[in-house]
Amino acid sequence: MPFFSRKLMTETKYSIRKATPLLPVGDLLEVSYENAVFDVSYPAFGPNTYIRNLTEMQKTYFHSLERPSISFREPTTSESILAAVCDFGNVVKPQILDPRWLQLGRIIKTPKGIYANPPKDEKGDVLIDEYVLNTFRDKAKKVNGIYLGDNGFGFAPYETFNQEVREFDEFVEGGLARLLEHTEGRAENLGKMFKFYSRGVNVFGFDKVDEPIVRVASLESYGGCDGDMLTVGGHYSSDDGDDGFAFGVSSGTGEASAKKILSAKKQIKNSELYSPRQISSALKLLKINGLEDQILKALRKD
Repeated sequence: MPFFSRKLMTETKYSIRKATPLLPVGDLLEVSYENAVFDVSYPAFGPNTYIRNLTEMQKTYFHSLERPSISFREPTTSESILAAVCDFGNVVKPQILDPRWLQLGRIIKTPKGIYANPPKDEKGDVLIDEYVLNTFRDKAKKVNGIYLGDNGFGFAPYETFNQEVREFDEFVEGGLARLLEHTEGRAENLGKMFKFYSRGVNVFGFDKVDEPIVRVASLESYGGCDGDMLTVGGHYSSDDGDDGFAFGVSSGTGEASAKKILSAKKQIKNSELYSPRQISSALKLLKINGLEDQILKALRKD
């Protein structure tokens, strides 16, 4: 008697296994500024204390196949302002300044004035010794009463600006606004915020102190939602409040990188190296990493 076997029909099952990115995703806002193009985190980091936002900036993020691994550094006050004025009325004011506050960058209040974007030691800690700060100040360029140095560093004596409620025109021509924006003339980018505030600007928290103290410069709207007065503050510490936002600047871009790009352009052109292979070789000789795309863009514009 033959043996018969019956094949049992089994149900086919399907399931989708979602991919898990190895790195969190980070979007970028490209800002064209003078001789450089720098990228900032978009949206901003936060809400959190400034110290915690800085910690988040230093983590590694995925952006694209062209830039699979990116991280961010602390912004200068001028870089924060440049990022903030992009679509200010639709994004930054209603989403950050009205309900919370924007952390521009670190300042130091001293007995004689305000330092912005102060120098740091090898560990990344802010240098607050007045002798050191004065040494940096003396090397900076003095223009219209304030001092402007490299990498956003600057100093504004108290007599160059006023506190309390002010008209915008007075504020943007004063020493504090020009210091934060790191500009010799009128602080035009802060001036772009004029039309969104009918009651002017309130400057506070920049009082004289007996000893140097580190603080975070800030922007926020006065009056909560739909605030009609811009507040420029100098009273927050790095670990004050947990509701602040900060823009991180993509590592390898920004004010310091602009000088590297100009130097690279000059050296490449002096040696008459124009082919992609020759330019790539030249960049390696110059020991410039992460700036190749920006340098090539700058060369193509000339």
